[in-house]
Amino acid sequence: MPALFSYGTLQQREVQLATYGRELEGTPDALPGYRLVPLVIDDPRVVHVSGKAVHTIARPTFNPEDRIPGTIFELTEEELESTDAYETSAYRRVQATLESGRTAWVYVGSVVDG
Repeated sequence: MPALFSYGTLQQREVQLATYGRELEGTPDALPGYRLVPLVIDDPRVVHVSGKAVHTIARPTFNPEDRIPGTIFELTEEELESTDAYETSAYRRVQATLESGRTAWVYVGSVVDG
């Protein structure tokens, strides 16, 4: 089963129920070398499901002192595809190594300037 690291709205119960039809159980972890920046969401469906017009997006900094806490979840392949449908085009799915040493899919943005 694919592992997914979430640092944002996919940790919300209502988003999980709307996206997967079930509540997920996860384990705390962190994503090193990234930081969060605000992202205005222009997809009304995503805003409705999450209840938020501004989400955050992980941007790589390549600084090992930067880290984003979150949760790692085990999903089915179908649920991972549902996650792709939920995330807006601002996000891209990449594999990353978490602080625990586990590899997981994570939705990120482009490199932070400066």
